[in-house]
Amino acid sequence: MFGDTKAFSGFSSNDIPAAQKFYGETLGLKVSESDGLLFLHIAGGNDLVIYPKDNHEPATFTVLNFPVKNIDEAVDELAKRGVTFERYEGFDQDEKGVMRTAGPPIAWFKDPAGNILSVIEE
Repeated sequence: MFGDTKAFSGFSSNDIPAAQKFYGETLGLKVSESDGLLFLHIAGGNDLVIYPKDNHEPATFTVLNFPVKNIDEAVDELAKRGVTFERYEGFDQDEKGVMRTAGPPIAWFKDPAGNILSVIEE
């Protein structure tokens, strides 16, 4: 039924202008705004949508993962741009916030609305 549908994903934010600045300037994504919605134009051709929600509550799980070739370079660059990496109790994370012990190396951070994002090494 949906085999040929160009599906897309979305999540909410309580501050679209802050999200636009964060995703566009801090993360360097191509973004556009239309009718109050923020579109993230990512590689592969399927855009993501961030929609406004006054009573937004961030998810307690990762909503968006960014695969990277070298996690140390990505974490260092994001830190230079003011991104703070999350620390989770019970996770074996190094001084940068990277977990390297279970699965591919991964580090989590949040957008201005508190949505959890990650960089994950390919």
